[in-house]
Amino acid sequence: MQQHPSVDPNDEEYRRLRYVRYADDFLLGYAGTMAEATEIKEKIAAFLRTQLNLTLSADKTLITHASTGRARFLGYDIGTMYCQTKFDKLRKRAVNGKIGLYIPEDVLQKKRKRYLRDGKAHHRTELMNDSEYDIIIRYQAEYRGLVQYYTLAQNRSRLGYVGFTMETSRLKTLASKGRTTFVKTLKRLKSTTQSPHGPRKCLKLTIERAGQRPLVAIFGGLSLRRKQTAMKDQVLMPYIRRRSEIVERLLNNTCEVCGSKEHIQMHHVRHLADLNKKGRREKPPWMKIMIARKRKSIPLCKRCHDDVHFNRPTFRKTRRLESRVP
Repeated sequence: MQQHPSVDPNDEEYRRLRYVRYADDFLLGYAGTMAEATEIKEKIAAFLRTQLNLTLSADKTLITHASTGRARFLGYDIGTMYCQTKFDKLRKRAVNGKIGLYIPEDVLQKKRKRYLRDGKAHHRTELMNDSEYDIIIRYQAEYRGLVQYYTLAQNRSRLGYVGFTMETSRLKTLASKGRTTFVKTLKRLKSTTQSPHGPRKCLKLTIERAGQRPLVAIFGGLSLRRKQTAMKDQVLMPYIRRRSEIVERLLNNTCEVCGSKEHIQMHHVRHLADLNKKGRREKPPWMKIMIARKRKSIPLCKRCHDDVHFNRPTFRKTRRLESRVP
């Protein structure tokens, strides 16, 4: 009985239309004839032209058969699935005729191309001046954003090849920065991390800090299993390295105003332009340091940090109490 479908797939009177839209992109799923699909497309073009003064793009507005081709929507390839060996608990075929989301092959090649040179994984020279901690964090953020965006894809495991390319490029970047070999860098950073699906291999860097939690940077350890809910993509834009890095300043654990090493906190401002306004009185030392370094953050001890927020003068005047002798 399983060789015969439970419904008639060639029913000439069966019609169904589904619609989904995100911003100015939309997708129609229609079960019917090619002539009717073309007529719907013409009606949509006429409505947009007469009511909204918009035109459909001939290159992007296509009619694709779901079983023989795939439609592109929001970075996904969308088509119907077909498998004769996938069954549910009731021994019914679970995927035949259902919609599946896939990662396009050109997207995978485009993501890998950023870390390749002449077809091989290569180091990234624009990151050579960053610390090892920043390099690992940046690679992990780029890989995590890609994995989380395609969390609904049926072929999500294909991202493992992209992750391998990124890992090789990252190790070569660190090896080139430290003037060492690829193998020595791999042995130094090779580790395991715990995940919801058990321990997984990763690359891990730990920076110890006296009296505080160590700084830990991990690349890898992400599951490529398909999920039912997606997460927001995170893309880090390239930035220009300044004179000092936040990691070095945190490891220094010193107030840059009074030199204290107790209860160090980070003070942040929204815009550097707010510090250099005209008509302001003499600037306090913490403000002069931030303007000179062009940084929106500065490490301060708790006392200096409270002085900044309560607008207290940095140098307090102390009154001397002297006993009068008759």
